[in-house]
Amino acid sequence: MKGCRRLASCAILALVSGLTVFAQDEVKIDSGTLRGVSQNGVVSFKGIPFAAPPVGNQRWKPPQPVQSWTGVRPAAEFGSDCMQAPFEPAPYRTKTTPSEDCLFVNVWTPSITASPKLPVMVWIYGGGYMGGATSGPVYDGAEFAKLGVVFVSLNYRLGRLGFFGHPALTAESPNGPLGNYGFMDQIAALKWVQQNIAPFGGDPKKVTLFGESAGGGSVLAMMTAPMAQGLFQQAIIESSPVRDPIGGPAQLKGKAGFLSKPTGESAGLAFAKSKGISGTDAAALDALRKLPPDTIVDGLNMMTMFQALKTYVGPMVDGVVIVESAQAAFLAGHQAKIPVIAGATNRDLGFQFARTMPEVMAPFGFNQIRAYLAYDPNHTNNVKIVGAAVASDQLLVEPMRFVVRQVVASGQPSYEYRFSYVGVSERGKLDGAGHGAEIPYVFDTVKAFYGDQLNPADSAMAATTISYWVAFAKTGDPNGEGRPHWPAYSPQTDILLDFTNTGAIAGPDPWKTRLDLTEKVAGGHP
Repeated sequence: MKGCRRLASCAILALVSGLTVFAQDEVKIDSGTLRGVSQNGVVSFKGIPFAAPPVGNQRWKPPQPVQSWTGVRPAAEFGSDCMQAPFEPAPYRTKTTPSEDCLFVNVWTPSITASPKLPVMVWIYGGGYMGGATSGPVYDGAEFAKLGVVFVSLNYRLGRLGFFGHPALTAESPNGPLGNYGFMDQIAALKWVQQNIAPFGGDPKKVTLFGESAGGGSVLAMMTAPMAQGLFQQAIIESSPVRDPIGGPAQLKGKAGFLSKPTGESAGLAFAKSKGISGTDAAALDALRKLPPDTIVDGLNMMTMFQALKTYVGPMVDGVVIVESAQAAFLAGHQAKIPVIAGATNRDLGFQFARTMPEVMAPFGFNQIRAYLAYDPNHTNNVKIVGAAVASDQLLVEPMRFVVRQVVASGQPSYEYRFSYVGVSERGKLDGAGHGAEIPYVFDTVKAFYGDQLNPADSAMAATTISYWVAFAKTGDPNGEGRPHWPAYSPQTDILLDFTNTGAIAGPDPWKTRLDLTEKVAGGHP
């Protein structure tokens, strides 16, 4: 459409060439008509409500249907992100004033397309289930749309507003669903996609769900939640805990054992008590629902979560939404049988509290010597560095390999990656790619992340990375012309694709020995 300057002329050219154009940037969905913003070949629709505001008596209830509107609703600005105590770095942080009224989705779609049924990618942000936002500049979906997919990002309730149990809630709704209100929001948003994405040019039968950290954990939850089955056809999991007990959910109710997590109900009771609310009756629940949202958040984020272990448990097995942990589901083959990409960064997140090298190696038991040689082949005895590698493997790296292995065992293709690329301006300062480092490259929003320090090599890596993700969304296979071949995962070859400073390189995982040892420690392995 070279030379197309105005919408009217674009529409004429579109009719002649058989393309689809979004006339006047307006789309009619189930709840009403939206007007988006057209820019650089992409139309964005922001702040679209997919459920009623979960406020007042709707706090700690499943998301309810959105109220329809008359006329044309402007969709130029993000709706509020969900209540939180922000902690994320600036490019990821909410650009709105967080609110309890936050159940919105955003859509980016090509303004002109050769097909009325484009593949759809739905993004779930991370943040430990306590923070995260769709409005951060790194999460802009325009580059996905330019490559021919309809991109959707969704909000979901966080912290104690999103994951909360209490005996009074159980009494109010004895058959559930309970506890995992944030996951219920995600399911509602996925149902919204099924019902409404076609007018944006998307194919509801070609949906790829992807997320990072808690967003990746959410993808795993959706893969194993009975209520989410059939709502998406492919998945990408970036750096997510899977193994029990580290990545395992708490129980909604029951008795917490020694040194175990509190249950959802016991944590809710402890939180209520901290705010001067006692009892388990309707009056106690009414008092909890009248607390201001800031009081519910109470400063909870990734920095303060260890101080809040008695009053917040995060996701939980409630028996309706979440019926078992992700590890248990994958081992039993209960997960959705769909193609998957999964992986982690080469300096990913881990929690290590060891003070000496013997303490670092203690979990490996009879394999301590082998583990020492695998993790510290140069005998540096650097507790900080070696301990971080052990912790990272336990929390994220080996669990991602576990996922791709179980997907293959279920008869579906999977692709493992490691992201080791470090931005040019950060080299010499960082010894690898930290938790979430791949996100600006996956979204091709490196300009928003690096600003004036962006290097052409960073842009080239971003173009490569997003092309793999988009190809997977389109075909279930990340490969295509113009980039290195990414072999499907096989336990026999253990080949992954490493995004390195010198390009994307496929080969056998050099960390196989140490990950095999970590797998033995994890338990519950095949």
